[in-house]
Amino acid sequence: MIAKNGRLKIAIQRNGRLTDDSVSLLRTCGFTFEYQKQGLYSSCQNYELDILAIRDDDIPEYVQDGVADIGIAGENILLERKAKVQVLIPLGFGGCKLMISVPQRSRIRKVSDLQGKRIGTTYPTILKSFLNTEKVNAEIIKISGSVELAPSLNVADAICDIVSTGTTARMSGLRTFCTVMESQAVLVANKNAMNDRKKRTLIDRLMIRVRGSQEARGKRYLMMNAPAESVTKLRRVIPSLKSPTVVPLAQTGMVAIHSVVAEDVFWDVMEKLKKAGASDIIVVPIETIIR
Repeated sequence: MIAKNGRLKIAIQRNGRLTDDSVSLLRTCGFTFEYQKQGLYSSCQNYELDILAIRDDDIPEYVQDGVADIGIAGENILLERKAKVQVLIPLGFGGCKLMISVPQRSRIRKVSDLQGKRIGTTYPTILKSFLNTEKVNAEIIKISGSVELAPSLNVADAICDIVSTGTTARMSGLRTFCTVMESQAVLVANKNAMNDRKKRTLIDRLMIRVRGSQEARGKRYLMMNAPAESVTKLRRVIPSLKSPTVVPLAQTGMVAIHSVVAEDVFWDVMEKLKKAGASDIIVVPIETIIR
């Protein structure tokens, strides 16, 4: 049985906005597996890891109850479910905001204007906590799916829902005006698994890979040739070049410079590098950085 095979189990979203990034993260970490969105289970071929593909709303409880040892879920889901899990690391993807929106012509402009109003949401726990903090007494209407239709159907005066780009809200004739919380994907663990020697060892080894992948995000490996006397000038051009590797070339007075730089910084200073004497510039992606 999958539940008793002794392997580490990770729960990820089966099909949604976190799915592709979650699968990509696991592959970047060097795990080899076949993944199909319609499948419920995938076995990693080169690590003691089984991947469970389930509904995102169920992930907090699956990890909390030990069905899965670890999981990738949005902070918003964890907070809404009040899951008793250990957050291991934020993952830097799946960013969104839980926001309150109203019809374009609504007179509601600020949080205090929600006093006595009806707010439709799939996040009643988070919304209730927010309204209590703001000392606003409003009626919370729990809605499943298509929250943005609530005002047009006269079910609610406002809605509280996840916003990524705001496109869906605008297409529904809504405007956002208040952020309730910001969220991103996080890696979480079952507390008992963290106290199990074998599972903890597997989790710690997995975390080394995840942190290495996170460290490499947005960075590139830079290689270039330059006159030896240009090294100091080049270090001033790219702030990231704090301690580059400098290797003498066969040609007298020339060196090869290797360093890790932020991708956005490189493109801004590429012409300056050339003017400072750099040539044969090569930039390659980095999958992992282990410190």
